[in-house]
Amino acid sequence: MHVLEAGWQDRTRPALLLLPGFPELAYSWRKVMLPLAQAGFHVIAPDQRGYGRTTGWDPRYDGDLAPFRMLNLARDAVGLLHALGRRSVHAVIGHDFGSPVAAWCALTRPDVFRSLVLMSAPFGGPPALPFDTADGAGAAPAPARAGASDPSAALAALPRPRKHYQWYYS
Repeated sequence: MHVLEAGWQDRTRPALLLLPGFPELAYSWRKVMLPLAQAGFHVIAPDQRGYGRTTGWDPRYDGDLAPFRMLNLARDAVGLLHALGRRSVHAVIGHDFGSPVAAWCALTRPDVFRSLVLMSAPFGGPPALPFDTADGAGAAPAPARAGASDPSAALAALPRPRKHYQWYYS
């Protein structure tokens, strides 16, 4: 796994794991890594599986996609931290495609990922548990979203200028 680091000289610093999106690399974090390191953090930014200089998967067109499941990508993050001698990070920060990976990291290993920042991509949450699936009684309710009932009315109520507001993922 290819990794960029800043502030690595002092391993007592709290760590931040920065996960880039599609089609980005660890390099996309270059402008924030040094300021975060100067603020006292050990900053870690990997090229995720399938990107940049990170290797170790089947690159064929008809190759198996199972290695790219979210839980496997979350395992990559845990494995990277273990390889760097880290038991936890202060925050995992995801941008774009890195956001759902970061969310699964925090969801599956809250002992390792103490806080979470998601940028440019929402997380729909984990799938409902399979209890009482015959009648749906045990299914988890869908998370409420502000303005979900009528996004057009909610956008129309915003102050002008409104030209840059849009409803995504509806």
